[in-house]
Amino acid sequence: MTLVYKNKIILYLIVFSLGLISSYSLPPYNLFYINFFSYSILLWILLFNSKEKFVSFKIGWIFGFGYFISNLYWITHSLTFDDIFKPLIPFALILIPLFLGLFYGFSTLLFAFLNPKKNLLSILILGTSFSIFEYIRSFILGGFPWNLIAFSFVNYLEFIQLLSITGTYAFNSIIILLFLLPTTLFFDIKKKIKISVLIFSIFLCLTNYFWGHQNLRKHNLSEKQDLGFTIKVISPKININRYFQNENPSEFISELINIARPNLLNKTIFIYPEGILSSINFNDLKKFKTLFSNNFSKNHTIILGMSMYEKQKVYNSLLVLDNELNILEKYYKNKLVPFGEFLPFEKILGNLGFKKITQGYLSFSAGNRRDPIKVNNLNFVPLICYEIIYSGKINKTKEKYDFILNISEDGWFGNSIGPYQHYSHAIFRSIEEGKSIIRSSNNGISAFINPKGQVIANNLTTDKGFISIKTFKVTNKTFFSSHDNKIFFYFLFIYISLIFFFKIRGN
Repeated sequence: MTLVYKNKIILYLIVFSLGLISSYSLPPYNLFYINFFSYSILLWILLFNSKEKFVSFKIGWIFGFGYFISNLYWITHSLTFDDIFKPLIPFALILIPLFLGLFYGFSTLLFAFLNPKKNLLSILILGTSFSIFEYIRSFILGGFPWNLIAFSFVNYLEFIQLLSITGTYAFNSIIILLFLLPTTLFFDIKKKIKISVLIFSIFLCLTNYFWGHQNLRKHNLSEKQDLGFTIKVISPKININRYFQNENPSEFISELINIARPNLLNKTIFIYPEGILSSINFNDLKKFKTLFSNNFSKNHTIILGMSMYEKQKVYNSLLVLDNELNILEKYYKNKLVPFGEFLPFEKILGNLGFKKITQGYLSFSAGNRRDPIKVNNLNFVPLICYEIIYSGKINKTKEKYDFILNISEDGWFGNSIGPYQHYSHAIFRSIEEGKSIIRSSNNGISAFINPKGQVIANNLTTDKGFISIKTFKVTNKTFFSSHDNKIFFYFLFIYISLIFFFKIRGN
C-alpha cells in the first residue's frame, strides 16, 4: 500500500509539471510546440489510469492547477494596493488555480467514464471533453475564458486566420486535437494507419497555413481609406500607486494633456485609457474644465474612461467629450470584474470589512446596453478592460460598425505576463470580427491592430506616448461574426456524432 501511495505522489508531481510546462506555450513565451509533448503524455497517463475514475479526475485537476498557477500568479498583484487584501494573497494564489483546474478535472473524469481504449478514438474523446469544459469555464459564474490553449498560436497569424470562420472555441477544440495527435505513434494500430493520420494532419495544417498566408497577402494589397482626421491613442504609463496617494488631479490632467500634444488646428480624436482619472469622478472633473478648454479646441474630441454617478449608482464608464467637457456619447461597462469592481455577497462581506479592490467602497453597477458610439462619422463598439476577452459577445446589437475600441488599465497586473495575455485577446477578436481594434491601455500595451490581427503600431508596457492613426481598411463581416458561438456547437455535434458512431461500431 505504501509503495502504491508513493507511486501516485510521483504520478501527480509529473502531471503537475506537465501543466506548468504547458503554460509556457502562452503569451508572452508562445512556445506552442511544448503542448505536443505535455498533452500527449497527459493522454497516455490517463489511458493507464482510466479505470480509476477518481484518479482520472485528480490527474486532470492537478494538471489544470499546475497550468493556471504558473500563468495566473499575477492576479495576486491586484491585492497589494490595500492592506486589507494582503492577507488574502496566499489564498488567491492557490484557490483560483485550484478552482479553474476543476474544469480540467471534470474533463478527464468524463474521459474516464467513456471507457477509452488505446486508439484514435481516445484522442477524439479527450479533445471533446476538454473543449466542452473549456467552453463552460468561459461562461459559468460570469465566465473566465482566459488562457485557452489556442492562445499559444497568437504570434502565428497565418495559422489563426481560421478564427474568422471558427471563432475561438471551435478553434480551441481543433488545437487540442492537434496537440494530442503524437500519441498516435504509441497506439497498437497498423503502421499504415499511423502514417496516414499524421500525413493527413500535416496536410491540413499546411493547407490552413497557406490559406491564411493568402488571406493576409490579399488584405495587405487592398486599399486604405483616409480618415480625414487623426486618432491619437494615448499611453500615459501613470503608475497606479499614484492614485492612492491623493495627488492633485490637476497634475494628472496636465500630464495627460502634455503626453497627447494637442494641435488646436488639427481635427483629432484623443483616446485615453480606462479609469485614467480614477481618483475623481466625472462631476469632479468639471472643476478642471478650464484646463481642457485652454488646451483642446472645437476640432478635438476626447474619449476617456472614468467613474460616472447616476441615480445613486456608480458606473465604470467610457465617455466621449468635447473640449468643454460636454458629454457627446457614453457607455457603461456591461461585464464587471468580481471583487475588482463589485463585491459579491456585498451585505455579508461588507459587514466583515471587505470592499472592492478598486478605489471606493461602493460597488460599480453594470450597464445593460452596448450600442456602437458615433464619433466623426465613424462607429465604434466600446469595450472596457476585460470585456475584450469574450468571444462572440462583442457586437450585441449586430449593427454595422467600423472599429472595436478597447480601453484598459493593466496596472493591476503589475510587471508580469498578465498584460501580454490580455493583449492577445485583442488580436483574436480582430480576426474573429474582421475589424480593426484600437486599444488604449495604461501600464499595458496600447495598439492599433488591423482586421487580420496584424499590429500596425503599438506602445509596450514600458512606453509612454501615443499612436497616430490616419488611415484604416474597410472589411466585410466574417463568417464567425454572423454566426457567433453557434459555430462551436456545430463542431461539437460533429465530434459527439463521431464518438457515438465509432463506439457503436466498436472500432
